[in-house]
Amino acid sequence: MKIYDSQQKTKREFIPQEKNNVTLYVCGPTVYDDAHLGHAKSALVFDLLCRVLRANGYEVTYARNITDIDDKIIKKAQQENKSIKEITEFYADAYNKEMSKLGVIRPDIEPKATESLDAMIEFIQKLIDANHAYKTEDGDVYFDTSSDNEYLSLSKRVQEEDDKKQRVESSLQKRNSADFALWKSVKDGSVTFDSPYGKGRPGWHLECSAMIEKHLAKPEFKFSVDIHGGGADLLFPHHENEAAQTRCATDHTLAAYWMHNGFVNIDGEKMSKSLGNSFFLKDALREYDGEVLRFYLLSTHYRSNFNFSTVDLELSKKRLDKVYRLKKRLFGLSEANDASEFKDALLEALSDDMNISLALSLIEEMISSANERLDCAGKHKELKKETISNLAFIEDVLGFGVKNPYEYFQSGVDAATKEKLSELISKRDVAKKEKDFATSDKLRDEILAFGVNIMDTPQGTFWEKI
Repeated sequence: MKIYDSQQKTKREFIPQEKNNVTLYVCGPTVYDDAHLGHAKSALVFDLLCRVLRANGYEVTYARNITDIDDKIIKKAQQENKSIKEITEFYADAYNKEMSKLGVIRPDIEPKATESLDAMIEFIQKLIDANHAYKTEDGDVYFDTSSDNEYLSLSKRVQEEDDKKQRVESSLQKRNSADFALWKSVKDGSVTFDSPYGKGRPGWHLECSAMIEKHLAKPEFKFSVDIHGGGADLLFPHHENEAAQTRCATDHTLAAYWMHNGFVNIDGEKMSKSLGNSFFLKDALREYDGEVLRFYLLSTHYRSNFNFSTVDLELSKKRLDKVYRLKKRLFGLSEANDASEFKDALLEALSDDMNISLALSLIEEMISSANERLDCAGKHKELKKETISNLAFIEDVLGFGVKNPYEYFQSGVDAATKEKLSELISKRDVAKKEKDFATSDKLRDEILAFGVNIMDTPQGTFWEKI
């Protein structure tokens, strides 16, 4: 398996520190608002990575944190006259529910900042004791970037002299302009936590390093984790600062491999709340099935910037429809073969830095070939078993095609219409059993008037949107 390492800027063979076991840490959401498409893209990328690693036989321990201490959270709580806990629990729950609709598997570990304060304070003290951090007269604690001769080795940024000399009024007590807060003193009466340095709140960069050391790092290994991931916007300063404080506080280098997914653009512009184009995931899920969004958001290589377009989304859906049309041909059959050349080729493509373009082209070829062969072979048992196995493998590794194929083609129909159609189909089933064909035909016409087709199968009667 090969992974593009953001630090070395090259594709490298993936070799975990412990044979057949992988530790993966990904920066998660700050829970003060609804998830947007950028959150979805990152969650999907690392969900796919997990699936590919597991398909290759690795045991994966996947951690993704939840930031529930943040100035934005406090501001939101004040605006809505709610407690911090009410805000964070509401948005964390909404985030996980929306990710579930995209087929994202929950991480093995979901540490919260509020549950990791002891680990963070211990981490700060190690940095102070090693002369890599200092406390100011105001009660803040800063990491001293000048004490780390490897600072900026991850992002490869170069500090200009003007940057080094720069001072801003709010940080006059910083030794260097690049120094970042490990602990922020708070004296305005808002939310604070106790610490040996006074009441305050932890710095954002600190929590990930402390959580990784607490939950994933092992003293016998060089690296705290095998893979650390997140959006490209986190490379600097967040991941740079994480890497610096970890190597200065512990005997570890933070990660053996760094992975970063590209930005999501809307109408050619980087998605940003400041630009007013932050497309909330909940809005997209109201219009499109979660699996359609999954397929679309993963259809571009993870390191590339993604330009969200409803036109492209509709075209992408047509590609996913092909998977379900093939699955519909085999619906109700369960026997499968274990091995196939297709599965080997698909896993090989995804193991090459998650080459999704090649993977999707292989799927298209398999679907086309399977349909042609099924047309010719009719009820050929071995061919059907092979195709069922291939579709199941796509489900497991890519998370596509997991639904009942008939129900998939019902997406976009409102709940009231679905309920009415279900009622009419039930009545029609009764009429058919009683051999009341006149009533059955009448009910069929009523069903078709909703703009759907109906299919009578051994598993029951299904309908789908035309």
